[in-house]
Amino acid sequence: MSQYYFPIVLVFLLELLRITQSHPFLFSASGPNQRRPQVEWQQPEDTWNIQSIPRSVQPLLQNQHNDHQLPPTSYHVIDSDNHDEKLLKQLIQIKENATARTLFYHNKEESHLPPLLTKTIKYFNLQQVAFELETSVMSQVSCTACKAGAGLLQHYIKTGKSKEEIIKTIYQYCVNLKIQSPRVCEGVSQLFGVEVIYVLKRVTIGPDEICSFIIGDPCGDIYNPYHEWEVDFPPVQKPEVRELALPKEAAPVFKVLHLSDTHYDPYYAEGSNADCNEPLCCRLTNGRPTTPNGAAGKWGDYRKCDTPQRTVDHMLNHIAETHSDIDFIIWTGDLPPHDVWNQTKEENLKVLKETVKQMSEKFPGIPIFPALGNHESAPVNSFPPPYVQQVDSSISWLYDELDIQWRRWLPASVSHTVRRGAFYSVLVRPGYRIISMNMNYCNNKNWWLLLNSTDPATELQWFIYELQSAEFANEKVHVIGHIPPGHSDCLKVWSRNYYKIVSRYESTIVAQFFGHTHFDEFEVFYDPHDLSRATSIAYIGPSVTPYNDLNPGYRIYYIDGDHDDTTRLVVDHESWIMNLKEANLYDYPIWYKLYSTRAAYAMRGLRPVDWDVLINNMTDSKELFDLYYKHYWKNSPVRPECDYECRKRILCDAKSGRSHDRKYFCEDVEAKIDENNKGWKEWIFSSITSSIGQKHPLNGACGDGDVGKIAATDTEQHELLEAVAQVTNHVEPSVHLKIKIQF
Repeated sequence: MSQYYFPIVLVFLLELLRITQSHPFLFSASGPNQRRPQVEWQQPEDTWNIQSIPRSVQPLLQNQHNDHQLPPTSYHVIDSDNHDEKLLKQLIQIKENATARTLFYHNKEESHLPPLLTKTIKYFNLQQVAFELETSVMSQVSCTACKAGAGLLQHYIKTGKSKEEIIKTIYQYCVNLKIQSPRVCEGVSQLFGVEVIYVLKRVTIGPDEICSFIIGDPCGDIYNPYHEWEVDFPPVQKPEVRELALPKEAAPVFKVLHLSDTHYDPYYAEGSNADCNEPLCCRLTNGRPTTPNGAAGKWGDYRKCDTPQRTVDHMLNHIAETHSDIDFIIWTGDLPPHDVWNQTKEENLKVLKETVKQMSEKFPGIPIFPALGNHESAPVNSFPPPYVQQVDSSISWLYDELDIQWRRWLPASVSHTVRRGAFYSVLVRPGYRIISMNMNYCNNKNWWLLLNSTDPATELQWFIYELQSAEFANEKVHVIGHIPPGHSDCLKVWSRNYYKIVSRYESTIVAQFFGHTHFDEFEVFYDPHDLSRATSIAYIGPSVTPYNDLNPGYRIYYIDGDHDDTTRLVVDHESWIMNLKEANLYDYPIWYKLYSTRAAYAMRGLRPVDWDVLINNMTDSKELFDLYYKHYWKNSPVRPECDYECRKRILCDAKSGRSHDRKYFCEDVEAKIDENNKGWKEWIFSSITSSIGQKHPLNGACGDGDVGKIAATDTEQHELLEAVAQVTNHVEPSVHLKIKIQF
């Protein structure tokens, strides 16, 4: 989830002031003579044969009794807010356990840089770029910074600057512009600079194409023949689609634990500075807090801090005791902390080994099905495809170790695909298969994909082969992975192909499970030819880490079990959390069930059509949406308010199983919310204009042909019109002209 290094690599503003005038072609797709000398590079031939590898055909999970008790389905709202307040009311005049925070440190002192440079920095708005890259909610600001940085890097490479010179320049600008602390700047420059320079030396595209590839919609949908491709489907007709029946009541179920985004920090230190100016705080290296509220809590912190060892231990002990009857676990990645500037391969492997060992000891004999996160690599997001085989660049150091560690739970038949691309397929029970995808091959922060994004590691083609085999065998499939395919971090072309696969095999894929966002949410997939028909559902599990502004959490699923009419659908699910504020206040963590889905939202079932109905209901009912929003944030006491734009974004996320295509999926939801808010906007504008006329009767009324004159300063005029425009969001210029200011 972290992309802290990105703005540092991108922004060399001092040099930009000089180069943009003399070399305007740097920001276009081609140079003055349409020349861009590059290192001659060709992708090595890949002879991997999908059909020659072994498949898992023996059920991994032994026969279960499946006599679990489902959550109650009677409609009631679980009033977890009252639960949170019970203990807090015992104290008198306590202070809030959180302080104001920003993603990156903002230097409020007057700038000592030259005026022209100061204006340029404000134009690029590095603070906003950093925030957008962290939250993956991009705008034109990030696109502009991306094009500037990519153009400058390519200019430096073209003019013959050495790798060492470029890395040194990155470091100097990072420090001088106070983008980060000197040690973070040094780490980022060294760790990411080598990889980015290597890739940009070999690409044949310019900044426009690069940034459209990385940023997505805000940079426009620029055609790029090097990154347009389609998967091949076998010549087998899609089976007739039948309406999904609700799972039988009182039928056997599997009880499944979903853990995601642990981000265990071995260097977390209670009492250290939690409000630091670096991407990760709450470590001794962050120094002492400047205020009492700035100290890191014992069990974690809502600010930029990851999960302490004691919190991980406490959670696993709680799960082992409370849910001793779980049948298996899905584990969707992101184990290391967010100190992305300071990571090494050895350190990340150590976290992997320690976490796998702990999971094996806490849940002996229980199968665990893992998926790879984007933080497991060093540097973060760096997942070269199999054709990159240089010792210093190959990803085999990670995949080979994954094969060793995951072998505790997985059969030997998956070794070949794990070592090739960290994906695998396992038969869990007769007629029930789990396919684990490596979603880092859709990660648009994975710079290696700029060389060639065409189905990296042949993963999607292998995915089709596995699904077609499952269809022939009448198996139902659950897909697990890390980055949700509809998330903006997923490449548009990869997501588009994945969406087609899900649509083709909608009768085989009955559920998907992801993580990455740290929120408690979901994505619905639709028929590409009929957006009114939901075809699949992706569950996005909450994070264990509180990073940031969140309570730690996990999920429990109840899945249709072994019986003659099983659907293998998720029958219900629960989200469990720990209130971090109370845990730090009373030094006693309590894990509790925040909600169960069918009861909280009065859902008949958890089929794709049921989730689509929920989206429509939340569009119409703000009260229902507010309940979802509380669960989305895991009932965090520091969650922000959600206005109607926020509401549109979250509901659009739920409808978007395909990335960077929000206009296609979200028009109906956004139009309905806009219509519901249209009334109060017009009322405010009408009130303002009416008030102006009433307070200044000597200046006349503002009729169709009249102009009201109001004594006001230029600043007041500008602020008034700006306020009206922002509130109404749709006022025509002619309406503004009816309010003329008299100086």
